[in-house]
Amino acid sequence: MTERLGDAPIEPRYFEKMNAVAVALDELFNGEARGANRETGFVLMVFPFDNPKNGDGRCNYISNGANRHDAVVLMKEMIARFEGQPEMKGTA
Repeated sequence: MTERLGDAPIEPRYFEKMNAVAVALDELFNGEARGANRETGFVLMVFPFDNPKNGDGRCNYISNGANRHDAVVLMKEMIARFEGQPEMKGTA
């Protein structure tokens, strides 16, 4: 089966470091809580600033269990804020 965009595993050069950071962040924000008992979710995205030297130059993603759909909604909201768009509400 062909990998879709976003389905590839973390690049080997980032794998250990990203997992260590994810464990540390989860412990910092959630203490001993695990699974549904956690109060704080996070996503970590790692990418090279310059042209890729050892890898394909894509963004590597890890979270502490955040649902992908929720992460997509979060990123869209953040992009809108970064671009200066006002929060939109309504039924139109």
